[in-house]
Amino acid sequence: MKRLVNYFLQGLLYIAPLGITAYIIYLIFNFIDNILDDKLEEIFKIDIPGLGLVIIFLFLVLVGIIGQSILARPFKVLFKRIIEKAPLLKLIFSALNDLFSAFVGKEKKFNKPVIVLVNPISNLEKLGFLTEEDLSILDEKEKVAVYFPHSYNFSGELFIVPKNQVRLIDVNPSVIMKFIISGGVSGIYEEQETVNDIN
Repeated sequence: MKRLVNYFLQGLLYIAPLGITAYIIYLIFNFIDNILDDKLEEIFKIDIPGLGLVIIFLFLVLVGIIGQSILARPFKVLFKRIIEKAPLLKLIFSALNDLFSAFVGKEKKFNKPVIVLVNPISNLEKLGFLTEEDLSILDEKEKVAVYFPHSYNFSGELFIVPKNQVRLIDVNPSVIMKFIISGGVSGIYEEQETVNDIN
């Protein structure tokens, strides 16, 4: 009986992450696809699963292409002027823009993984990402900004720490992020080897 329970738990261990991932993908697919579902059904007189997703994807690609071209410059200038006149809107927009840029933009911010000595007495260290080295605006010349993501959560904390307590590490940033978010459960060596094989 004990062996049967053990096999059951092993099966759950294999299936649960796969099933949950598939379910999340299904929910995202359904949500995005349903955004245009009614309108597309009116136009084409037929319900085609996934058509809304394809159209949204193509629309975003088109926006990306136009955004990189010279045609978008006047609109960018106009939008910037509107944002400048609305301080609250500017605050929200710039915060969201910086957040998205940090993950997917050309100037990714979470690309410098570090180990920070948090408590010199107990030699306690913490993994994080160096986000800003020049803190002269805060009148802190010997300190840097380090972001510490939380485990099992999409949040974190920003700390201002002394430079001499921060050590850069030569590991792929995505591997470190996954390692932190998983609470150290994901194998850091195996993940790094996988990334190296892909690259």
